[in-house]
Amino acid sequence: MSKSSNKVPLTDKDRRKQISIRGLPLLENVTSVKKTFNRHLHFTVVKDRNVATNRDYYLSAAHTVRDHLVGRWIRTQQHYYDSDPKRVYYLSLEYYMGRSLSNMMVNLGIESELDEALYELGLSIEELEEFEEDAGLGNGGLGRLAACFLDSMATLGIAGYGYGLRYEFGIFQQTIKDGFQCEEPDDWLRYGNPWEIPRPEYQIPVNLYGRVIEQNGKPKWVDTKVIMAMPYDTPVPG
Repeated sequence: MSKSSNKVPLTDKDRRKQISIRGLPLLENVTSVKKTFNRHLHFTVVKDRNVATNRDYYLSAAHTVRDHLVGRWIRTQQHYYDSDPKRVYYLSLEYYMGRSLSNMMVNLGIESELDEALYELGLSIEELEEFEEDAGLGNGGLGRLAACFLDSMATLGIAGYGYGLRYEFGIFQQTIKDGFQCEEPDDWLRYGNPWEIPRPEYQIPVNLYGRVIEQNGKPKWVDTKVIMAMPYDTPVPG
């Protein structure tokens, strides 16, 4: 025997409403912050207090803050899908974002809770902040201006997106040898970046180098080197 069903098929909009972030708990108090911090230390960094370093504690704190940030970020995206507002797309070759942990905590209003939670765990938020690499993706002025534009759009609630280049190396590292300045590459990604989300499903081929020849009366780009470019998302709170 076959059973008949009276269920009405879900629409795409209904499915989006069911897959929602609204019911997930966020950082409500110091106790929840400590639980989230310990969870990330164990399951994200995969360390315990016997072998963890201060850099591991920084990563755990960063992921704790990111949890709170991503919850709001997804709700914002869901609101944009529902309301379909006009969007601003800002293009820049430089984004001097700098360090994110302190800025994230202040803009999300959770600085006091995280500071108190880490203090009860015997850690100092000021010391952990020093382990974050400076995301100086540009020469300074214009890159900082681009980052401020993103901050402003987030603060004003504008549906804005910034597009740029994720440079392998940031602004140079400066050292002094024999009284002279020496410039060295700033390998800002050597310990990873907890604030970015890779999107390998959207990677595309990009052609570089090569030369232009004329073929059938039209220019043609040949002998190029093809690389696969993968985008990364970095949420910016206001």
